[in-house]
Amino acid sequence: MAPKNTSAARIDPGGYAGSSPRPSQLPGGTGQPTNLNLELTDLCNIKCRMCGQADNSKVHNLQPNSFMTWEVWKASIDSLTSYPDEVSLCPHWLGEPMLHPEFDRFVRYAFEQNEGNRLFRHFKLHTNGSLLKDRSIDTLLDCANMDSMAEDTFRFIHFSVDAWTPQVYYDLKKFDYGARVYRNIIRLLERRTERGLRWPYVTNAFIVMPENQHEAGWYLDYWKRVFERLGIDFEVFYDWPSQLVDNLYFRRLHQADQAAADRLHRIVLDRLGILPLDAAGDFVEDSF
Repeated sequence: MAPKNTSAARIDPGGYAGSSPRPSQLPGGTGQPTNLNLELTDLCNIKCRMCGQADNSKVHNLQPNSFMTWEVWKASIDSLTSYPDEVSLCPHWLGEPMLHPEFDRFVRYAFEQNEGNRLFRHFKLHTNGSLLKDRSIDTLLDCANMDSMAEDTFRFIHFSVDAWTPQVYYDLKKFDYGARVYRNIIRLLERRTERGLRWPYVTNAFIVMPENQHEAGWYLDYWKRVFERLGIDFEVFYDWPSQLVDNLYFRRLHQADQAAADRLHRIVLDRLGILPLDAAGDFVEDSF
């Protein structure tokens, strides 16, 4: 494991550094990739204090009409056959995608139709990890390792964890799911290892805040031990992960007083030995 200063590694529009967007496939294309967030639901099952959705009562009102229908998902996926440019697909924007009662069916359909990457070139998943059960783990591993498309199609799952102790997790997210999230992520890594698979990689994200900054070292040490126990190579990043690798991502908080958030972020990075306080560097924070 080696901490990475990613300030010099520019991330291209298609994803991690080193990924080259292919030319447009059909007439009328721009030749540039499109980042498509096809959101399964805008609902969420936790209330992260750093998320604008947390105070929206509608986001936590689980009604039957709050989820994308099968007909809309199927039509949207099928329509990509005629889309002229390369697509990077994500079933998430503001909500928790795994809340969808047919999450597995929807994801499998997208990948089963994507032979030869005819619909999308890349896929990613953002989740808080609290709903990741064994069935969904196998769905994600199966889809990420299909031999009918480019091996790096499903490149990573981004887990929003942000805490080490159950109390801090609860303080930040208002639900006592911390231990469950840790178990689920570890089970995914174990299952991927047991099956001898490479994809998808895992990003374990920790947004640095006053409430959790004292836990950053414990978080780093714990996940280091997990990766080492499983024989998994990993990296540590302070900006958006710039390599195809399992990683820990110590992310800065976005808030009104951005200077204070940036200062705390740099102090924690220095404390962890990731980035000295006097080191220069711009942030990329590109989500693809």
